[in-house]
Amino acid sequence: MAPEIAASGSHNISISGLLRDLSGYADATHSSKAATADEIAAAISLVFDNRLSETQCAALLTCLHFTGRDRDPLVLARCGQQMRDAATQVNREALKKVVRTRGRKEGSYRGGFCDLVGTGGDGWSTFNVSTTASIVASSLLLLSKHGNRASSSTSGSADLLQAIAPRAPVIEAVTARALPSVYENSNYAFLFAPTFHPGMRHVAPIRKQLPFRTIFNLLGPLANPVEGNIEARIVGVAKKDIGPIFAEALRLNGARKGMVVCGAEQLDEISCAGKTDCWRLVERPNPAFRGPRDEEDEDFTTSDEEGEPRTLVGIEYFSLQPSDFGLTAHSLSEVLPGKMPKDNAAKLMELLRNELTPGDPVLDFVLLNTAAMFVIAGVCESDTSDMGHGDDGTVIQETGPGGLRWKEGVRRGKWAIENGQALASLEKYIEASHAATSH
Repeated sequence: MAPEIAASGSHNISISGLLRDLSGYADATHSSKAATADEIAAAISLVFDNRLSETQCAALLTCLHFTGRDRDPLVLARCGQQMRDAATQVNREALKKVVRTRGRKEGSYRGGFCDLVGTGGDGWSTFNVSTTASIVASSLLLLSKHGNRASSSTSGSADLLQAIAPRAPVIEAVTARALPSVYENSNYAFLFAPTFHPGMRHVAPIRKQLPFRTIFNLLGPLANPVEGNIEARIVGVAKKDIGPIFAEALRLNGARKGMVVCGAEQLDEISCAGKTDCWRLVERPNPAFRGPRDEEDEDFTTSDEEGEPRTLVGIEYFSLQPSDFGLTAHSLSEVLPGKMPKDNAAKLMELLRNELTPGDPVLDFVLLNTAAMFVIAGVCESDTSDMGHGDDGTVIQETGPGGLRWKEGVRRGKWAIENGQALASLEKYIEASHAATSH
């Protein structure tokens, strides 16, 4: 159902009725009712077309924040869908062709796109671990890293990439049109949020004036432009109570394979310092399904559109420690808090050139998060290994929390760095981004 709207005498649309419902206001002419997720999402969609006045937009964000509706899984899922619908659309058939021709199937990984992203806002300004881990993971996986410049930290993912020397990628050149050609020669692509979400410019000045984080801080990880083509993801959140909410929002959005993480320090990464809370999306066979069980087409469900789906997705909770990965714990003060993009970029290149010593805090921090991406994607489920030169094929089959092979993920991450595959992946992306300037 659309929100109660009215023409305002300009191109703007009035959402006064919805604002009354959200605030619980009632008078002789208007009785308050609970606003639905669809009504909220319809109002959010007006933002991307600049159809809300600044006053009503600020009022909407404020009402959502103080009523807690911006932490409702269904609201997040519906608003995430609206944000993706308003984005510059990618060629999904061309991306499916990329998966068929370039995806490297292994274990339960089907060769699809993956994302490793955080909501930000944890206040730690640590080293850009998710961006670095995504680059390392692209040695074996197709990565679609969705990100932006820093808003609450000193170095955002876009800032880091643009600070790489001597030759940085042209992040703005990787557009929806250019994306398939980028993947023809690279396993990695950085999807710069302003390029794919131009409508967000209308709300940016309003967000800067509000003294609290808004629903848009949570929508970023739900608005990856290639969402319909993503096979697996890891999402970091900065508050533990958001973890199960975000996992449910992902499930409602149709995600089948993923994990939401929150370090005990309220860190939106897997923590190198101690405990990390995890909520994993797990796909299971649906006993009520009546179609064939051995269908290989991942889009297949049943010939009966009203029938039961082939699989169901549940959410499992467990916690992780660095020791589960076979790594030593390091305090967050050891992982470059507060450094500027050029400093983090220099450390990134040291890591990719295999110049960091074993046990280096930043190296271990990156290995933790890279390993988790490998594990959640499913490559670590394989009982054989043939990654390439330097891989002796010995799979670490030991399992840890969740029954998963975290130490095998670390083995693969170390191989990618030590054998130059992670560096090669970055270099191919940089080259592809420069080639994309002609599109």
